[in-house]
Amino acid sequence: MILFLRNLFLNDIWLKLFSLALAILMWLTISFAIQKEVPPTPSFIPRIIQRVTFRLPVMVLSSADDTRSIKVEPQEVDVMVEGDAKRIEALQKKELRALVDLSGIEAAQNLVKRIEIFAPQGVGTFRVTPPEVKIIIPPKS
Repeated sequence: MILFLRNLFLNDIWLKLFSLALAILMWLTISFAIQKEVPPTPSFIPRIIQRVTFRLPVMVLSSADDTRSIKVEPQEVDVMVEGDAKRIEALQKKELRALVDLSGIEAAQNLVKRIEIFAPQGVGTFRVTPPEVKIIIPPKS
């Protein structure tokens, strides 16, 4: 029996010590991670946030030969965007555009068009308030 216990503890002593050191290292790593509340793996999923504070003027896109002064009501819209937290925090108002495309429209009364928002890559439009504008087109002279 004593011979069995001696072989159990003393055979391959270096492998057993190495295993013990690895177990202690793993235990320390996990206990420090729990204390600091650190996730075991870095998060590769970007954090998505929404931001409301953009008030954009509505720009009218029409053909080059149309020189009439087209008016839109309302002239400004509120835009809520969403995207990666770092990208949204660095986003500036001048990077966003609110457009109404009137190319190909010669004359109309009580025309209501949907607003298109152009944003940089990585930024999505979440909500536009109001989503449509009323177009006032004066008659051609």
